[in-house]
Formats: sequence, C-alpha cells, structure tokens
Amino acid sequence: MQWKYMLGVDIGTTSTKAVLFTKKGEFVKKVSKGYPLYSPTPSVAEQDPDAIFRAVMLAIGEVMIESGIEKEELGFISFSSAMHSVIAVDENGVPLTKSITWADNRSVKYADQLKKSPRGQQVYQRTGTPIHPMSPLAKLMWLKEEHTHVFAKTAKFLGIKEYIFYKLFNEYVMDYSLASATGMFNIEKLTWDEEALEIAGVQADRLPKLVPTTYMFKELNEDMASKLNISPNTPFVIGASDGVLSNLGLNAIKPGVLAVTIGTSGAIRTVSDRPITDPKGRTFCYALTENHWVVGGPVNNGGITFQWARDQFGQLEIQKAKAGGEDPYELLTAMAEQIAPGADGLIFHPYMAGERAPLWNAEARGSFFGLALHHTRAHFVRAVLEGVMYNLYSVMLALQELVGEPKKIHASGGFVRSKLWRQIMADVFNQEVMIPESYESSSLGAAVLGLYALGEVESLEVVEQMVGSTNKLEPIEENVKVYEELMGIFLSVSRKLEDDYHRIAKYQRKHLDE
Repeated sequence: MQWKYMLGVDIGTTSTKAVLFTKKGEFVKKVSKGYPLYSPTPSVAEQDPDAIFRAVMLAIGEVMIESGIEKEELGFISFSSAMHSVIAVDENGVPLTKSITWADNRSVKYADQLKKSPRGQQVYQRTGTPIHPMSPLAKLMWLKEEHTHVFAKTAKFLGIKEYIFYKLFNEYVMDYSLASATGMFNIEKLTWDEEALEIAGVQADRLPKLVPTTYMFKELNEDMASKLNISPNTPFVIGASDGVLSNLGLNAIKPGVLAVTIGTSGAIRTVSDRPITDPKGRTFCYALTENHWVVGGPVNNGGITFQWARDQFGQLEIQKAKAGGEDPYELLTAMAEQIAPGADGLIFHPYMAGERAPLWNAEARGSFFGLALHHTRAHFVRAVLEGVMYNLYSVMLALQELVGEPKKIHASGGFVRSKLWRQIMADVFNQEVMIPESYESSSLGAAVLGLYALGEVESLEVVEQMVGSTNKLEPIEENVKVYEELMGIFLSVSRKLEDDYHRIAKYQRKHLDE
C-alpha cells in the first residue's frame, strides 16, 4: 500500500502535539496532551519525564485512531522538541532527576561565573549557545557542584527527546540540532566540544551519540507499535528542535526572511547556510541540517506574561467568559483595543521570568514605567501586549547587526489568534507581517524534514507549497511613530536597571526560596 500521511510530533514545554498531515502537507488531525510544570520556588522549573513520555504515546495513538487511517498509510513519524532540558539517568536508564527545563534558573551562579570568564566567550563562539542558566552546560556545572551524589551516579545526561527515543528504541542518540543548544557542541566540527565537556565535568561517553537531524529508526518492537496503533516498520525520524523546525514550517528558510514565534515564550530567528555567532554573545546559532543554521534570540516572556495579566487584571473577564462561553483573552484584547497605541505612556518590561535575549540576564525582573493616575486596567493589558513586542524588537536589533535588515516577517504561535497583537507586531517592527494558514509550524517543519530524510523531496523549500494561504498585516504609519518614540525609552530604562535587577533578584531569592 502506498503511504499517504505523515505525522509531526512536537514535544513542547506544556504539551505534546501529534499533528497528522497528508503527503502534500495538508492538515488532517491534531491531538494534544498536556502535563504540569513543577515550580515550587521561582528558581525551579521541572517536569516528570515519564509523564511526557506517556503524553507522546497517547497523542500518537489517539491521532491514529481518531483520524481513522490505516497503519500502512502512515509514511513516517518525525519529531520536534523543546530545547535545553537535562535528565540524569542511571545505568539502567532510570531517571535520577526530573526533566530540568530551559526555564530552571538554579544554575545562575555558575552561568554568571562562566560568562564573566574569558573561557565563557570562547565556548560561546564555538558552540553558538549563549552562556545562561537555560544551557545544559550550566545545569551540569550546577549538578556537579551542588548534587555531587547524583552527578557521580549518572550514567547518561539526556534531554527529553533523547529520553523518549531511549524508551522507544533503547538507544541514546541526540540530533545535531538539540546538541547545538546544549552549549557543549562544536558547531564547526559537529562534535562534542572538548573544553565545554571539561567545564561540565563529563566525558563524551556520558552524553548521547550525535546524529544528523535526518537520522532514522525503522524497527519498533511490536508491543510498543501496538500501543501507538502504528506498524512496527514505520520509520521514526529523529528530527530537530522546535525553534528551527518552526522556521521551516513557516517557510522562513530563505535569506532575509525572519520568523517570529510567540507561544509560552518567544523567539526571533533567521536561516543562514553557515554558522554565525555574535561577538557580543546576544544570539544563538542552532542546526537545522548541516547546511541550514538558524540564528536568532529567544525570550522567556511571551504568552506567559499575557496569562499573568489575565490572572491579575482580568478576573471580571474570566467570570464573564465562563458565563457566556467566551474566551477571556479575547475579552481582554477587546478592552485593550480601546486604548491608544503606546498605552498613554505606560511601558511594560516583561522580564517576569528573567530574560534570555537580548539581556541574557536570569535576574532581570518585570516593571511598569510611566504609571500615572490616568492609567486603568485596560492600559495595563495593552502595555503588557506592547512590552512583549518591544522586547522582541530589541532582539531583532541585535540580529540585524549580524544578518542585515529583514525583508519580511513570518509569524506563528498562539498570539496570532489576536488581531490586536498581530497589528502591534506590524507597527512595532514597521514591517509587513505574514501569517500562514497553519499555526502548527514546528509539527509541519518536522514532517517536511521527515520527507527530506526519506528522500521524498530534494529540498526543504518544498514547504513553500504546504504552508497554505497567508494573512498579511501592514504597519499603520501613525502607530509606527508612537512606538519608535517609546522604544527608545523602553531600551534606556532596561539598561539603567541592570544593577538593580541583581539586587531585587537577590532579595527575592532570600525571601521566596526559603
């Protein structure tokens, strides 16, 4: 039987999505399975790796059943995954830790020490991963110093996708893409970096085997295949990280095209045919394939800040939404839409969870600036939406120094459902914003990479035929002028507060982590 469908699986921070596409990239069916994030203190952000594995199994199994397709009609399964997680496992593959996620900041002291040393900049230049607590390199430094018993007992250090593939195929493998986000992978040599491993205190044999993003597994045991409702012969393509695959799924792989994604967190990325690092250490460089390198900057504070605003300022809207079967976010954006661009001079710095690009300061903290008696709840909501965009634009300014001014922006993530937020992006960036029909960019990117791995297509640019129709937003000139004036204030305030970020973070750790 000729296969007709392909499955992209996206292992995210809050859920795993299994998205079924036709061979031509048409959306068929999606199943999503969520799991909790454990954050008992502001510095901790962990997850249960077995809960995520169960979510992967359930999502794949259910999408196969609910779609009603035959097992033999599925051509392959290809994977996308969140970056920077660390799981320590013993010699039997049993976890000794939870999955320590990108948002976990307990290694901040060790990241700061390395960042301030000459070795830190050298390691960044070779690995493309900024020195920050998100990095597995910093996490291993912390484990080595503060959890010596666990560190000594660990047979392998993995990320969440590597753990899932171990559970499926009993092998420890890591694709070049996720490896390039560890801070320990030499992006020129495509090998583990010797100095980074020395800093982390590990030998290469305590890390997974490195493989290209097109690497495939073809023999799943029958019991596991039965649970997934697939044929044991179905190829599994290891795939890449969610960020680089989002670029692919957005058809943002040509020079000059910028991909902007806002989910829980956010990122700005563009593609180069070679690795590029920033002399100032502000941007990352991660692999998609050996010939496609994604350069950009991630932010911690995307949709999570709007969620915070909903919970703190939107109780009336939450109650109204429950009573009327509406979406509280839509009610809040409708309220914010009544406020003029610029929120009448209320500026929000969205560093609620520290910040990665462009500050790379885990101790940065959020603030409202310009608050006056005329400001209302609606102003606060609008300021939050604008603050997230100001911050993303500041990342774009750093990226622009390396690759030039973008020609167009392709946007994705949950934020694109909000017409107001989309327009704020177009106005802040003063660029035409393109939004593809499918929001599932990482899953589609995984599927396209799978097609490429199987030799079904000669180029990744086939995605251009799959993204569907796009919505376009043009910047509104009078709004652009407002945001240009306020952007300078946004940047100035965040720089002036740098020392105070450390002071307030120290105070918070003292009083909240006890």
